[in-house]
Amino acid sequence: MFQHRALAAKAVIVVGFLTLMSFAAMPALAQVCDRACLTGFITQYVDAVVAHDPFKLPMAEKVKFTEDSKALKLGEGLWKTVTGKGQFRQDYLDVPKQVAAAHLALQEDKNQVLLSVLLHTKDKKIEGIETLVQRITPDSRFQPKELGAHVRGMNDPIPAGKKMVRAAMVKTALTYTEGLRIGSFIDGGTPFAKETYRVENGVITAGGGCGREDCGMYTQNLMVHPSIIPSVAVVDEDNGVVVLWMNFGHTGNSYGEGNSLVTFEAFKVWDGEIHAINAFFKGLPISTSRFWPTSDPVPR
Repeated sequence: MFQHRALAAKAVIVVGFLTLMSFAAMPALAQVCDRACLTGFITQYVDAVVAHDPFKLPMAEKVKFTEDSKALKLGEGLWKTVTGKGQFRQDYLDVPKQVAAAHLALQEDKNQVLLSVLLHTKDKKIEGIETLVQRITPDSRFQPKELGAHVRGMNDPIPAGKKMVRAAMVKTALTYTEGLRIGSFIDGGTPFAKETYRVENGVITAGGGCGREDCGMYTQNLMVHPSIIPSVAVVDEDNGVVVLWMNFGHTGNSYGEGNSLVTFEAFKVWDGEIHAINAFFKGLPISTSRFWPTSDPVPR
């Protein structure tokens, strides 16, 4: 009887030990950042940049940082030159992919800086910072006029029953890229709503408010962009916004010799249509790649 009890006790100890070991071997549960948390990351990022102190951010052990698709040491580039906050900020929050992104304005002394930023996060820490920096000077062709408040329509709540699933949102946004590729939004099947308009670097360039007769979403003159490259950067499912990174590719010397237009472009999408567009763009070498993977598949 004593032997049986001793064996039973040993068995209990072994089972308990194995159970503890199995729990120890299990990976820690991921800490998911909700919309409020991701919004907070953008706020912390802006404050850190203005303070010239990246160590104010909750960073992972290794952080990848790019500015204009070039890898830099965190704290270099715009971190050294910015002097203050601007008045404009438009957030795009991808909770499933844990990406906090924004178009926002900063200051370098008297000049405005238009910044596209994506914070790639995991377990409530920043693992990557992706930025595109466009400096506005008195000689810049585009002088921002529409960045004193949110872009019209971009934050409007989606009407009941009109919300789209993620894959459908991405597919709709990519019809814009197709329209640019062939030089026609009509032939590209790009579904603009009646109220759709486009803001680029703070200027209305198409749709209502552009100030010209030839700038309707379907009647504007489009160049053919046969080698345009898109990548999905953010899908804000709750707010109905898709952000695409695009390199417009070869168009002669339209964007300067050896250059192309590179942009982070946001599309308000619901009920199968594009309702508003906001883009920050910059001329960069035509060979510029994003160097970050697309968050969602892009059909070839």
